[in-house]
Amino acid sequence: MNVDIGNALASVASPGVSREALDRLDEQVADAHDRIERGMANGDHGYEALNLPQRTDPDAIRSAVEPVSDAEALITIGIGGSSLGAATIVDALDSVERGSMESDGTETVFLDNVDPEWVTAHLDRLPLENTAINVVSRSGTTAETLANFLVVREAFESATIDWTERTIVTTGESGPLRDLADRHDLPSLKVPDGVPGRFSALSAVGMVAAAVCGHDLDALLEGAAAEAETLSGSLFECPAYAYGATTYALDARGAGMNAMVPYAESLETYSEWFAQLWAESLGKDDLGQTPLRALGVTDQHSQLQLYRAGPRDKVVTFVSPRETADRSIPATDVAELAYLGDASLGDLLAAEFEATEASLAAAGRPTVRVEIDRVDEYELGGLLYGMEAACVLAGELYGVNTFEQPAVEWAKKATRGLLGGVSESDSDGEFAEADAVAEKTELRIER
Repeated sequence: MNVDIGNALASVASPGVSREALDRLDEQVADAHDRIERGMANGDHGYEALNLPQRTDPDAIRSAVEPVSDAEALITIGIGGSSLGAATIVDALDSVERGSMESDGTETVFLDNVDPEWVTAHLDRLPLENTAINVVSRSGTTAETLANFLVVREAFESATIDWTERTIVTTGESGPLRDLADRHDLPSLKVPDGVPGRFSALSAVGMVAAAVCGHDLDALLEGAAAEAETLSGSLFECPAYAYGATTYALDARGAGMNAMVPYAESLETYSEWFAQLWAESLGKDDLGQTPLRALGVTDQHSQLQLYRAGPRDKVVTFVSPRETADRSIPATDVAELAYLGDASLGDLLAAEFEATEASLAAAGRPTVRVEIDRVDEYELGGLLYGMEAACVLAGELYGVNTFEQPAVEWAKKATRGLLGGVSESDSDGEFAEADAVAEKTELRIER
């Protein structure tokens, strides 16, 4: 990926970062890079994610999915990092292939919510006899994932379909899912050690779905590996570090929100992936930048007013592919629209992007441009890796533990307690977190 931080400079935007401040910050980046390199070399928890381009075995993934390679549909059951990376890859590549009429037609469904009507609607319409199941949970005890898996398994059994012949498991070395895979001799893959879920897109966690859909796993990893080669001790030599350092510096100057705006429909899910990566990794100790999700050009008509004229508390990140498929706009005899007849949808998209970027700069609002050559496996691998490295670098600059998520764990324990689960860590066997739910302050206004 390539990064342009020119519109985030203090000479353009407020808040903005001066060149002098970037030079000073670059010294901190060099120190942070040394820590990151040591963590990668030692295989330390979290930093191990940046080794995935070299550690992930695409042959093992392809072998595991071979029994369901003819699936017409794939249900991936996971939540958060166990789902968003896979959805980002598949949604991006499937969208592009549908546009070029090259898709193998595998429909993908990601059960990452436990809304009963939504889950039931999917199960009722899918051709279960030709549907594969991909269940992902490191612990094998994630409540939402296991609940949905039990529901899906029951649906297969009710349709007299042998779910064991259609299921792939990705989990840790031990736990209920590992026991299930061993008991039924299911194809299984291991969640990599030392890699938090939100950083696991470039492992079996994120790549099983891509493999079932026939995408090029090698190219994904090659693109990520090429991005890894750019990591260096200076933000002026490394696009990922330039992004992480600049957004950190803007946050320190008041831009506490980061609107991720891809100008490609195929990258809409990528914004969701980024939001988890940024929020869960950096939101610690009253620090961190709040990620916002938008889509160009759609949200020019719904959010741009706020970004240009609202509080000066945001940086807008544009992600744009340089090359896209195109389609001409038919000529029209309406005089006011005649100019469109000489253009294409691609021309219009590019013009809208450049106009929006310039509009924000004219209003003195900071933006960062992230460019990839095109939406394909190689470039997508580089984009995902680059943003992960940017996040790790930002975490080092904030001085937070990028790889933990205690607030998430608290809510998980409260949920289990409300459902009657038993804690193995508390002497009384109950989840104390669940008690806080009953202590909620209420001020109801009812009709």
